[in-house]
Amino acid sequence: MAKYSDTQQGWGVFFGNYLNIPVVNLAVGGTSSRSYTESGRFDSLISQVKAGDFVVIEFGHNDVSAGAVDNGKQSAVGDGYDITATVTTSDGRQILIHSFAYYIENAITAIAAKGATPIISSYTCTNDWANGKVGTGGRFVDYAKSIGTRKNIVYVDHNAYGAQAFTKLGQATTSTMFPNDHLHTNSAGAKVQAEAFVRGLLCGSSALKSKVNSAGQSVPNGCL
Repeated sequence: MAKYSDTQQGWGVFFGNYLNIPVVNLAVGGTSSRSYTESGRFDSLISQVKAGDFVVIEFGHNDVSAGAVDNGKQSAVGDGYDITATVTTSDGRQILIHSFAYYIENAITAIAAKGATPIISSYTCTNDWANGKVGTGGRFVDYAKSIGTRKNIVYVDHNAYGAQAFTKLGQATTSTMFPNDHLHTNSAGAKVQAEAFVRGLLCGSSALKSKVNSAGQSVPNGCL
């Protein structure tokens, strides 16, 4: 979602091309739900939010378990708000960390309290193929969906809609859009991911879809 350069670009850079309202992209590459919280970035976002705004929240790629030494990003494993874990820092200290849901749901509660509308999205698909299709799913996709249910907010399965879009483009074309690794897209791939999110938005119940412009109404592929 974050802004980089042409050879590695986040989909949030192109999202505004499909809406008739301005987009403020506060995504920061390499962050997780935990590090975005602990660095104060969620607090900064919440301070900027106004009544009537929409806030799209999408994390997961950097929330995975780090192994024996904490990396400042991992969250406690499990699908629930109250899950915690004790991890060891690089200097040998033991600290308590919380679940993906804990960090995200706290932000959702604060955003809603400002009169804004939070939207939870599953993380983007990667350039990993099986049986002629881009793979989908993963525990953070499940976590995002569960958060949507628990908090009674709109959930967009960006992961599935992105996979649909890249599968239709084919593996050879898709691979040109992931020039550096299986995770990060270039600008062309970021545009595909942005259009996939818009398609998921249009196929759901969010009031934000009323803000989709004519270019957004014309994005390819259908509802899942």
